Amino acid sequence: MRTPDYPAKPRPGDRVAVLSPSSGLPGILPLPHELGLRRLREEFGLEPVEYPCTRKMGSSPQERAADIHAAFADPGIKAVISSIGGDDQITVLPYLDRELLRANPKPFFGYSDCTNLLVFLEDLGIVGYHGGSVMAELGRPGAMHPLTADSLRAALFTHEDRELTPAKETGSVNGRWENPRTFDREPGMLPADDWIWHNAGRVVEGASWGGNPEILSWLLMAGRVLFLETSEEMPGADVVYRILRNMGERGLLKQFPALLMARAKNWSFESPLGAEKGAEYRALQRQSVLRALAEYAPETMAVLDVDLGHTDPQLIIPYGGRVRVDGVARRIVVTY
Repeated sequence: MRTPDYPAKPRPGDRVAVLSPSSGLPGILPLPHELGLRRLREEFGLEPVEYPCTRKMGSSPQERAADIHAAFADPGIKAVISSIGGDDQITVLPYLDRELLRANPKPFFGYSDCTNLLVFLEDLGIVGYHGGSVMAELGRPGAMHPLTADSLRAALFTHEDRELTPAKETGSVNGRWENPRTFDREPGMLPADDWIWHNAGRVVEGASWGGNPEILSWLLMAGRVLFLETSEEMPGADVVYRILRNMGERGLLKQFPALLMARAKNWSFESPLGAEKGAEYRALQRQSVLRALAEYAPETMAVLDVDLGHTDPQLIIPYGGRVRVDGVARRIVVTY
């Protein structure tokens, strides 16, 4: 296995870049963004630095690439954190300077559409971090979830081996970010089911690769510990199955000896499912994953309902970094 290149980590007091390499939503929804910036300063001791496109909706791919280059090239910036995701980050990739980024490795935090940049950096040998956006995690109404805050703090400041632990509660229902009252209290939570282990008779250790299957369907590759998580677009179980089927038909799925499948986000403003329908949505997605594994990768070990990606709370996954999935002991350990 190729030895991952873990960039140096920031320390309290350092400056960190806050970029919008996908959507400039902070420009039209400033409340969670400002809250996230304040928590970076007050709870993490970091000084956020914004760039020209951070609050600019409709910025061009070239403009966003320029922000990425400026943040990575600046020796005074010790980490790069995305404000939020979006849907067109793939258009930025052709304008990125591979040699500039390779020569100036820094921890990058993002997920959802930021899967594009995580894959790009991983291809350069730079470990990134799947999770921890300013608006969603740092800007969570009421307070950051303690599990999210602990995971983000460990990923930001340490290179430690850290065991991931299942959340005791989970939530998918969001308030409107344009409404100040949304931020008066924490989101409602429900008891969380434990992780589900499949083919858990062995230990798999390797570099991670994955993210949103909606994005990965454009970027498919193979070879390590795969992790997947569906977004607020809430793709149907048939869509998830077809993506995994297509990976299987190309011989890719069986190349991953282990899969971490996130607890599916089961509520959005477009699909406001109640508790019963939300549980049914998650169950159908689990069935689609297990169906694809049975057909195309029957030996692959899987852990379902892991708290990563579009989940609350959220565990940070090192992208291209070491992950140990111990099915015998029922443990997942990541190296930050």
